[in-house]
Amino acid sequence: MSQERSFVFGWVALAAIVAAGVMGFFYLRLEGMAWSAVGTWLLFMVVAAFTGNWSRFLLWQDKGLSWFEDWTLYLAVMVGLVSLFVNVILRYIFSYSLAWSEELIREIIIYTTFIGLAPGIKNRSMITIDALVQLVPRFRQTLTYVSHISVLVFSIMIFKLGLDMAIMQERTFQKTIIMEIPLVVLYCMLPLMGIMMGIRTIQVLWWDYQESRAQSGSEG
Repeated sequence: MSQERSFVFGWVALAAIVAAGVMGFFYLRLEGMAWSAVGTWLLFMVVAAFTGNWSRFLLWQDKGLSWFEDWTLYLAVMVGLVSLFVNVILRYIFSYSLAWSEELIREIIIYTTFIGLAPGIKNRSMITIDALVQLVPRFRQTLTYVSHISVLVFSIMIFKLGLDMAIMQERTFQKTIIMEIPLVVLYCMLPLMGIMMGIRTIQVLWWDYQESRAQSGSEG
């Protein structure tokens, strides 16, 4: 499939996922939105696999996720730095403190920690224990796959459990103490983290498989 068709396929997939999420939200609120969006994404992944467009679709997802991660993390950190700087100036010069600044910083730390896991997987900067790999180097590739699959299982678990917790907050209408941010917004970071970790892990798995197959072909 050509690059132009791959590009169009990616945007059609994004539009369908957003539409499915919106329809699910109107019917079943947060739970319907999450499962409808994930189901539509899985459908397009299967279609991409059967049409020979798997690699390009993963690359398209990688560009979209990279844009989302870079800009949201950058804006979150900048907002946190500015609010913290202003609060310090007000506290030590004018003896006045912003009550909402500390709460905002706490929420930003939570967001950057959870969402930052996805680019960490992509850049292969996650903390790993490689003692077994060093002892048995020939099992390096197998252990790498086992590690990726373990992260994928964890991402599925955190999506399901995080979604359940977010739905609980949606039903109770709880808010933060000072800024009165709905807690459902904060708890939605958990299923979002699970989805992004899962997508990134699938990408890394596929790229490792392609690399190992290319190495086997060159050695053969």
